[in-house]
Amino acid sequence: MAESSWTLQVGRKNLDDVEVVRAETPELNAGEVLLRVDLVGVTANNVTYGVLGEDFRYWDFFPANEGRGIVPVWGFADVVSSTVDELAAGSRVYGYLPMGGHLVVRPERIDAGGFVDATPHRRDLPAAYNRYTLSKTDAGHEELAVLYRPLFYTSFLLADQLVSDETLAADVVVLSSASSKTAYGTAFLLKDSGVRVVGLTSPRNVEFTESLGCYDTVATYSEARLDPVRTAYLDFAGDGDVRTSLYRQLGDDLVKDVVIGLTHQERSAGGARSEVFFAPAQMRKRIDDWGQDGLDQRFGDAWRRFAVRAEGWVDVVRHQGPDELAQMWLDVLAGRAEPRSGHVVTC
Repeated sequence: MAESSWTLQVGRKNLDDVEVVRAETPELNAGEVLLRVDLVGVTANNVTYGVLGEDFRYWDFFPANEGRGIVPVWGFADVVSSTVDELAAGSRVYGYLPMGGHLVVRPERIDAGGFVDATPHRRDLPAAYNRYTLSKTDAGHEELAVLYRPLFYTSFLLADQLVSDETLAADVVVLSSASSKTAYGTAFLLKDSGVRVVGLTSPRNVEFTESLGCYDTVATYSEARLDPVRTAYLDFAGDGDVRTSLYRQLGDDLVKDVVIGLTHQERSAGGARSEVFFAPAQMRKRIDDWGQDGLDQRFGDAWRRFAVRAEGWVDVVRHQGPDELAQMWLDVLAGRAEPRSGHVVTC
């Protein structure tokens, strides 16, 4: 009997409609490799993938049953079967994975660092999500990597765009959902730029957010009183009421309004002057400017500085199997996950 596998599928219109779909592990064709998904992280970033699944084609990476989608996650997987000589069984990779037990990939452009999945339905999707790296992460740091590394890559690219954008010219940068990992990763990097960094969060998360040391000021959404100076707003929450308040307080002093995440699940939260940040576009720009090696080196330097601090900011909570993954997804979707908790799942 073939080994069984599974996927966790959600309703595209109702993300809390979850179902574990069982299936046999697929047979391989020539040129394909079978990965067994091992360790993944579940964060608010995955909620963004679900909310924007149609608009940004996140649903297209891992096909599901009609009307349903498989939310992408970042993590580690092991090669369990291969028809490609350069990738032997037992190899471990890091990359973009389904909420599921297995993934078939078609590796191309294989080098010492990894490969690109050239499965036909993924060829015209953003290249940043199709690269798989051969893992050099020791087991003791894999949990930190699945929780923070994909989020910090977004933080790195966002901070890079803001600092290099001559139109920014802001004295203050305000970040909503300031207790979220992507937000405080961005704040960590912006502190080096000389701008004043203000974090907005809910009352229950103020103490944690202040303890990070990434923000010059932390305030609750209702208590935020901003000075009339040139201000950039980074919206990680997608809360229309917060944006309305900022527009009312700052008027023309709000010189930049960028939507990054949608932790409050409002697809159309942007204002008339909003722009949506799409990390793969900034990645493509920097690969053109610096080359892949130059980008990897700069990100690696920033990641090492951040990781030293981040180890003390998260309590890892471990889960096992599809049923616990489904419950963890529902908890993160509903905002029940504490900011200090980092949830990882062994699939």
